[in-house]
Amino acid sequence: MSRKVRHLAGALLLLIPSVLVGGAQGAEVKELRVCADPNNLPYSNERWEGFENKIAELVAKELGATLTYYWWPHQRGLVRNTLGAEQCDVLIGIPKDYDPVLATKPYYRTGYVIAYRKDRGFQIRSLDDPILKKIKIGVHSDTPPHQALAQRDLIGDNLVQYSLFYGWAHPEEQLGKPIQDLIAGQIDVAMVWGPTVGYYVKKWSASFLEVVPLRGDDPHIPLTFEISMGVRKGDKELRARLDEVLSRKGDEIRKILEEYGVPLLATGSRIALPPEEEQPGQVEYRRFEREELVPSPR
Repeated sequence: MSRKVRHLAGALLLLIPSVLVGGAQGAEVKELRVCADPNNLPYSNERWEGFENKIAELVAKELGATLTYYWWPHQRGLVRNTLGAEQCDVLIGIPKDYDPVLATKPYYRTGYVIAYRKDRGFQIRSLDDPILKKIKIGVHSDTPPHQALAQRDLIGDNLVQYSLFYGWAHPEEQLGKPIQDLIAGQIDVAMVWGPTVGYYVKKWSASFLEVVPLRGDDPHIPLTFEISMGVRKGDKELRARLDEVLSRKGDEIRKILEEYGVPLLATGSRIALPPEEEQPGQVEYRRFEREELVPSPR
């Protein structure tokens, strides 16, 4: 993994504030020690309302283990202060090839999307669409879409940047601010991490938004990611146990993700969400063929 991709993967961890699962290195896991952000939906909170809370519950039940939490706000230094400090043993949501950990097989694939109001009549399909030079774009700073926009010199007055770091009493408001501003008409398009968009579209019944997966041709700026669980390097036994759970419970994990509106990309295939019949408040996802999807980072 290149230094740039490693940096972008680190930024991605702040968008998928991972539930961390801990357990012994033997054949039996009696306790799953979960390190989670106490206030960062749709991923986790101390009321166990996030989709990573639900996945942690499912894993614990399947292993016959007790689930406990260690609450840690997910900011810079997440891996160093949790997994690295041995406060916990497994990260539930990390990019598949994230170097500091030993990863399980990926259990879902998602990516960044571009969202805009359907009534605007846009037909934006890529970052190279000329209209992006004329409209107001909202993006989180230091994320792959921000890097890709900078590469195309789209960093002028029409770019509205949102911070992912610090200074927010309610992190979930920070994640949802671009979508809130999009709905309010303060920006024309938002380029945001897919699970964030899907969650707020459902929460705010914003089915009037169209959401399209972003694609690009620079392997150093990946826009889609396969998501795995991660353990400390050398902890192969624990990884094997997690791989077994992922194999047995893949359908149930997928159902959890669907319930939270996570836009799932089938590896090498199509957008997998939502069902053909749109439900009230559910976002409509454009479908793309295999050749239009950005390969997952290697």
